[in-house]
Amino acid sequence: MIEKSRITAIVEEHLKDPDLFLVEVKVSGRNKIMVFLDGDKGVPISSCAEVSRHIESQLDRDVEDFELEVSSVGVDTPLTMPRQFVKNVGREIVYTDAEGKKVKAKLIEAGNNGITIEKEISKKKKKKEEAEDPVQKLTYNEVKDVKVQVSFKSSDK
Repeated sequence: MIEKSRITAIVEEHLKDPDLFLVEVKVSGRNKIMVFLDGDKGVPISSCAEVSRHIESQLDRDVEDFELEVSSVGVDTPLTMPRQFVKNVGREIVYTDAEGKKVKAKLIEAGNNGITIEKEISKKKKKKEEAEDPVQKLTYNEVKDVKVQVSFKSSDK
């Protein structure tokens, strides 16, 4: 079986564009290799094709057959790396908190150790005048399954 660490090393040695970075490598038992890239300014399809060609040039199908997919992370893929959080500062997110509740918030700031968010306060909570500050600093361990909320609202208003 092809080792995940080998594919990771092949990809990382090849990524010369400082805007692109490796998010995840998956290798199934039948040598289905899936490589997920992200970029500070998005990921052009040409970059995925280039990485795919590089991986193929480093592996020998005569020794061990494989299936290969190289793609950018999808819009529904949770954020997992500090760099992905930094890239999405200013956007609306939904995350699961330590109590297992889904929370909507705006990502205000991100760094190596955590994020600053501004929680969305519901109308019911506004009426009760809860004392909780909507702006909070959280470590990455305090937020799970963080996803960017895609909005189709026009910002022209």
